Amino acid sequence: MIDRKQLNILAISGSLRSGSSNHNILKYLTSLVPENINYNIYEGLTLIPPFDPGLDTDTPPTAVTELRQLLAEADGVIICTPEYAFGVPGQLKNMLDWLVSSSSLVDKPVALITASSSGQYAHPSLLLTLGALSAKLTDGANLLISFIRSRMAPDGSLTDTETKNNLKVVMNTLLNQLLKVD
Repeated sequence: MIDRKQLNILAISGSLRSGSSNHNILKYLTSLVPENINYNIYEGLTLIPPFDPGLDTDTPPTAVTELRQLLAEADGVIICTPEYAFGVPGQLKNMLDWLVSSSSLVDKPVALITASSSGQYAHPSLLLTLGALSAKLTDGANLLISFIRSRMAPDGSLTDTETKNNLKVVMNTLLNQLLKVD
């Protein structure tokens, strides 16, 4: 394998609540990432303004510029999100709308985890949106976890072995994509 720069994974939660199941899953994934890979959880979703095509110019809002820069530096992305009202959480969809003109996700390996009570509507919707953004999606790097709260302890730690194993498959699939020699 060719020795290259240290790999970077940017993890994004579709939930704005810091103690959410989705944030806890992203924290759990930290334990699955090899030490030689940078893994950072994005904390700026609340700062992204409502999408306005008139502001999507050469100088978009600062929070959008910062997000796009983080994505440019990332070799791969993990999105972990709940489903709200049978759909994609508004702030996550808003963030993705800001990426349409930037090509930030074009050919970038993206893992999608939908962890919610159901998730059956948000998950395929997000796969469609990520496809429209030309993200590099792989079957093994996509996971729908229904009834997530029944798979976690009150402190937010994962208790379900099947869920842990499925998350390992997602992480290993993403890592395999990132470690392939170009």
